[in-house]
Amino acid sequence: MAETVPDPAAAFDCQACGACCAYSREWPRFWTESQAEIDRIPSRYRGDVGMRCDGDRCSALEGEVGRATRCAVYADRPVVCRDCMPGDDACRIARAGLGLAI
Repeated sequence: MAETVPDPAAAFDCQACGACCAYSREWPRFWTESQAEIDRIPSRYRGDVGMRCDGDRCSALEGEVGRATRCAVYADRPVVCRDCMPGDDACRIARAGLGLAI
């Protein structure tokens, strides 16, 4: 009988976290997006070089960090946001920076 190995990323539920979207105003930058991709993001969420932030929190993040969150532009979010994976180094750094368990 094969032993089941738990997926460590399964412990990190993005919709109950949101730390990566509230950790740093430097985080949600545009890198490789075309102008057409950026234009799909409503202007109220866009800044000059990335997503608009309220303090360190991305303006597209809705809900309460560490409890229940969602991205208002999830389908059109920047590449840097798409690249952040549950439980990866960036996720763990953001969680630790906000005092959430890692």
